[in-house]
Amino acid sequence: MDSCLYKATVMHHRFSPKRHRFNYKVFMFYVNLDELPMLEKRLTLFSLEKFNFFSFRRKEHLQFLRGTKEQPHSTRVQICAYLQDNGINIKDEKIMLLTNMNVLGYNFNPVSFYFIMNKTGEPVCSVAEVSNTYREMKPFLLTKDNLLQNVFALETKKYFYVSPFLDPADQFNFRLGVPGEKLNIKIDTIKGEEKVFISTLTGKKKTLTNKALLWYSVCFPLIPLRIMFLIHWNALLLWLKKIKYHPKAANPELQRNVYNKS
Repeated sequence: MDSCLYKATVMHHRFSPKRHRFNYKVFMFYVNLDELPMLEKRLTLFSLEKFNFFSFRRKEHLQFLRGTKEQPHSTRVQICAYLQDNGINIKDEKIMLLTNMNVLGYNFNPVSFYFIMNKTGEPVCSVAEVSNTYREMKPFLLTKDNLLQNVFALETKKYFYVSPFLDPADQFNFRLGVPGEKLNIKIDTIKGEEKVFISTLTGKKKTLTNKALLWYSVCFPLIPLRIMFLIHWNALLLWLKKIKYHPKAANPELQRNVYNKS
């Protein structure tokens, strides 16, 4: 089985215009999309498209193709279609997804990561699926052309409203290490030549079992709700520090290729 867990730490550090830093502990699922039906059978606390303590719901991820309520497209089909539209054709490649699962009917993923591997296990490409609190999502494609020592790299305009305290005209600088025994992911925000914000996700691989899920659900309870609370709490702290606020409606031209969650 390829699917596993990562016990991890999230760190955010703002440099400009005023310093602000926080970190918190999480655990994340790293699942082979083709193994989801098997995981539902093996794991008591996990279900696929049904209510459980943990559940995977396709509507919480990229909706590149619009299916019907009766015949929705799987997440694998959605990612394959998105990649094909961007000139990458995959068929039997393995698609791994690093993400938070729905917990007791609620979920929020600031960012999920897809890593696509060929039959020999070599990385083909990666997709960072960035979400905001407006139920909007934007994928960023990282190709093998920018792969060095198992780390995908990309610097690109955001053109996405992630935070009211970050300019949507800034640049994202992605450094996505392919998950192995350790997890090492970094996303910087750059304004001109200045690095104004960094975020890291680092951790260690853990076996995905019923016992592990029960233990981590106790150690790190209700992770999606905790993430949402921390987002709003730190937004309040930034507001009190009088960090410039960017209204979402102010620059619609800086929000491009954005998807609405169903």
